[in-house]
This record gives sequence, structure tokens and C-alpha cells, in this order.
Amino acid sequence: MLSRFRASILTCALLGITALSAAAQKVEHVFIISFDGGKPAVMRDSQMPNLEKMLGEGAGTWKARTILPSITLVAHTSMLTGVSPAKHKVDWNDYIPSKGLVTVPTVFSLAKKAGLTTAMFVGKEKFKHLNVPGTVDEFSWPAGKAKVVAASAATYILANKPNVCFIHFPDSDSAGHSHGWGSPEQKQAFADEDDALKTVKDAIEQAGISDSSVVILSADHGGHDKTHGSNSPEDMIIPWIVWGARVKKGFTITAKVTTFDTAATAMWLLHVPIPKDWDGKPVKSAFNGG
Repeated sequence: MLSRFRASILTCALLGITALSAAAQKVEHVFIISFDGGKPAVMRDSQMPNLEKMLGEGAGTWKARTILPSITLVAHTSMLTGVSPAKHKVDWNDYIPSKGLVTVPTVFSLAKKAGLTTAMFVGKEKFKHLNVPGTVDEFSWPAGKAKVVAASAATYILANKPNVCFIHFPDSDSAGHSHGWGSPEQKQAFADEDDALKTVKDAIEQAGISDSSVVILSADHGGHDKTHGSNSPEDMIIPWIVWGARVKKGFTITAKVTTFDTAATAMWLLHVPIPKDWDGKPVKSAFNGG
């Protein structure tokens, strides 16, 4: 009888520890950071110590895939809506007001419906097509490079602690088009974006939310020569890295990952229902308890 009592006490204690651990790992904030034109081969050959440290402390793959055509607005729309271009219907790549706004649900609209807060900090005007009224609490286009975008995002994070936050770094794409993918100028752009990443990560930590946050680091497309948009591996292969609460440490993701899995993973982490028609699926293998 005594042994059964002791066993019951031990079971209760273990359950309590498990519950406390789960509570400590609850995800309340997801930050999606995109390195525009982030070709893995070039990023790995650039000075990006902050990204490398987050990969070492988290989980990731350098073999994720984007969508076709592998261009900025179309790919980012898939990243943030969880569906292919055939469903979201965004097939242009400039800010064209007459085209209107995205018509399918986004991570922002779903988060707002669930009572969460949202924000976007971008380096290109074309993202206005994703800024549906009533879905994004803060939309910032400071018309500057990554360090300017990051500074704007950091200020907002410290003050408001958004639940869903998208941050876009444009430097690497601009350098690729001007000087070529893999050029010294583009490698410097990636190094500058890595500094910008540190600014955002520091803000998350200073805001006191790092223990309840997940950061997803990815890209919209790669590139070759001075262009992109094809179905070649150079254009289609992108990084996909996660860091933060519940993330397995030093874990290599071997499952197939596509850019629209980003949206699904963000919603799954925040316990927001995922639409049944989404093409994206949560990358559960990267997380403890997944």
C-alpha cells in the first residue's frame, strides 16, 4: 500500500514537472524573417554569425523549396497565406494598386480573428498588397535597407510584443540584381542583414518574450547571374530555420519543407486553426512535442 502511495506521489510530481515545462515552452509570438533572394549557397559563404548561432541553437534545413514562379511578391504571398499561387491568384511582382489586395486568408487575418496582434515591417512597397485593412495592426515600409527595417521592427517589438510579426530584409535581392548572386556585394548585403537580424533578436530578448517566441528564418527565392524566377534549383532552393521555444536544438530537418509551410507552422504554434484548403503543413518534426 505504501509503495503504491509513493508511486502515486512520484507520478503526480512528474506530471507537475511536465506541465510546468509545457507552460514554459508555450509559444505566444512568432516572428517570420525573410532574406530576400536568400540563396543558401551564398548565405553559407557570407559572414552571418548570428544566423549560424541561431541555427546551431535551433533546427533547420538548407534544402527547403519556394514556389514557381520564384519571384518576390508571388513567393511571399505563398509564405504568408499557406497556399500556392494557383489559389492566392497573386501573379504580379510590383506594387500595382489597381490589382487590389490579396483575397485569401493570411497569417495576419487568421491571427486577428483569434484575438492576436499582428505587424509587418518590409523593405519593398509591393507588400502593400498583403496589408488588408483590419488584419495588420502595424504596417511599416520605411523605404530603407535591412538595418532601417530592423530598427523600426525592434522599436515596435519592445513596445507592443506582437503575436505575429513579419520582417523583410531587401538588401540581398537588390545586390543580386545589381552585382550578381554570389558577388562580393551580395555577400556584404547578407552580412548587413545578419546585423539586422541581431537587432531584431536583441529586441525580442529585451522585451522579455524570448522564452515564448519562435523565429522562422527563410527566403522567398534564390537566384543566378543577376536574376531569378525559373524552376532551377539555384532559384528554387531556400533556407528554412527555426529558433526559440519548443524548437529542437541542433536539429537537421530532413522532412520536405516548402515556403507555404511557414504560414502553417506559425498558426500551429499559436493554436490558430489552419484552413482545410491550405497547401502548407506544420513542420512538426522541428519541435519538441511535435
